[in-house]
Amino acid sequence: MRTYLEQAGMAVCYDSYEARIQFEFQSAQIVEVDNQPVGLFKAVYEPEKNHWQIIQIQILPAFQGLGIGSKLITELIGNAEKSGASIGLSVIDSNPAMELYERLGFRVIGRKGSEYLMDYQI
Repeated sequence: MRTYLEQAGMAVCYDSYEARIQFEFQSAQIVEVDNQPVGLFKAVYEPEKNHWQIIQIQILPAFQGLGIGSKLITELIGNAEKSGASIGLSVIDSNPAMELYERLGFRVIGRKGSEYLMDYQI
């Protein structure tokens, strides 16, 4: 992740990293494989908009490419489909995770600085 932040000209110091982790931390889910923490997933539901916003997905490098991110997002899509909710996220333009989001049905709806804004409509 550091590489993508640097490429986007975003801060990579400890304080910035800590701020990203703490943002909406009450919505955080620790991702585990075999009872071992391997990542973090944060998504917030906005009932007035019937909308989910994916805030952060972080998977340790050794566990990337194993379908963990796909599973997390697919589960959220399943929950959103039950209520007809939309889902949004933002992704740094150089982050290869964008391919995952597109493969799962997200589409680019805009841009904010070095990030693409994406949504998934049920």
